[in-house]
Amino acid sequence: MENVPSFNQIIQQSIIDHWDFDALTDYKGATLQYHDVARKIEKLHILFENCGVKRGDKIALCGRNSSQWAVAFLATLTYGAVAVPILHEFMADQIHNIVNHSDAKLLFVGDHVATQIDPVQMPNLEGIINNPDYSLMLSRTDKLTYAREHLNELYGKKYPKYFRKEHVHYYIEESGEELALINYTSGTTGFSKGVMVPYRALWSNYDFANYELGKIIQSGDRVISILPMAHMYGMAFEFIFEFLHGCHVYYLNRIPSPAIIAQAFAEIKPKIIIAVPLVIEKIIRKKVFPKIQNNRMRLLLSMPVISKKVKERICQEVLKAFGGELYEVIIGGAAFNQEVEAFLRKIEFPYTVGYGATECAPIICYRDWNTFAQGSCGRAAYHMQVKINSIDPANKPGEILTKGLNVMLGYYKNEEATNETLDKDGWYHTGDLGTMDYGGNVYINGRSKNMLLGPNGQNIYPEEIEDKLNSMTMVVESVVVQRDNKLIGLVYPDYDEAKNMNFNEKDIIGIMEQNRIQLNEQLPAYEKITEIEIRKDEFAKTPKRSIKRYLYT
Repeated sequence: MENVPSFNQIIQQSIIDHWDFDALTDYKGATLQYHDVARKIEKLHILFENCGVKRGDKIALCGRNSSQWAVAFLATLTYGAVAVPILHEFMADQIHNIVNHSDAKLLFVGDHVATQIDPVQMPNLEGIINNPDYSLMLSRTDKLTYAREHLNELYGKKYPKYFRKEHVHYYIEESGEELALINYTSGTTGFSKGVMVPYRALWSNYDFANYELGKIIQSGDRVISILPMAHMYGMAFEFIFEFLHGCHVYYLNRIPSPAIIAQAFAEIKPKIIIAVPLVIEKIIRKKVFPKIQNNRMRLLLSMPVISKKVKERICQEVLKAFGGELYEVIIGGAAFNQEVEAFLRKIEFPYTVGYGATECAPIICYRDWNTFAQGSCGRAAYHMQVKINSIDPANKPGEILTKGLNVMLGYYKNEEATNETLDKDGWYHTGDLGTMDYGGNVYINGRSKNMLLGPNGQNIYPEEIEDKLNSMTMVVESVVVQRDNKLIGLVYPDYDEAKNMNFNEKDIIGIMEQNRIQLNEQLPAYEKITEIEIRKDEFAKTPKRSIKRYLYT
């Protein structure tokens, strides 16, 4: 691997360069400027030093997105410790397992997590620190207790006058191969693996974002953090790039429902939006489609002369729903619904779809919205190579392989899984199936492990069927499963819409049967759905809103 610049040095320089800029805001709450972040980092460094944390020790963080979470993460890296971000949606036993497996010495927790966990189940922890104010929830050493109780005193002794730019000096990693963090995949297969992310991968993802967006996004621009910071997608592109670029990050530290997100867009007016498809699809379906799916609008859209002006007006309305000042919406993390994507393309809305994996911290493919090919997930990202393991990559799906600076070191304490995923030539085997056209655009067909076999050995990708089903009347989400060689569609209907229309259970069953008939008209014989099962509750999901398929198959 080539030598790369020091990532911690870039953090250091950004803080110095943007000293008096707004940095981090808890939505409807307090704002930290870059110099506030620097002072808080320094206090945590003093705490770490005086309680015996050494370079390379693991520090876990588990809580909802917040400015204090961000500060604790930055303090961990710039001290030379290894961060272990944990998704706060995990169950208590999962948090315990990750803390124990990662050998974490300290754990930062948010308010909600603090009430869920049991310190007894994490016997090797030396302390648990509350994220909101860095008070101690638990201390098992006299050193930690003393350091926290005397923190302001220790800080005052070190900086008797005041803390200035010239005092900002951070740990500089010895090489890009040094371990920066361990990120445990949420996945959809039940067991999380600890992805070892080196500094070079953090730097190369930042450098990719700077290469693509650095001239568009300016210091002081605003961005909203919607995705969990403990997930690499949210961490890299809603926090790290923006913080290093001098932007102002707003944290939606409440549960980000579509209503809260829409309100935040209107108030903050972000320059760029990073989202999973579910967020975008809900806003489009709830805020936009009801206004345009009527006979008058359909007539206007069908008239060539008027159609262009109508599309421009609709595009402006959609842009307004996202705050009105954005350059583009970047969508990733799961498959994008084809109906919604076709609509956005039709009105020339500035969106693009990327592709990545925790193992690549996370970016693999991307293309700016101006050159993005509809239905694809972009081309190989800056610093990355991509190939399809197929004799005919343009027409016959094969596993997507990638190689480059973004690729992980391996899985923590799991050499067998590492060897199964990283080959001897450095290619990461994603487990995703796709094709690549002659222009280098990558198209994802589905997860190879989700592939089903038809009656005569045909390959069936359930995600492709689900995408069609999800676009049908009153379907919110679906999972296609195979039982006794028959395909069954599990569907969660739009009960809110049913209530508005005074539909009863019998009506919903009738609508779903009609959907099944219409769906089968679009499918080859071996992919036809035999039955639709209606679910009363939403499907269980990972924090990045992927359905946990293993629970239903």
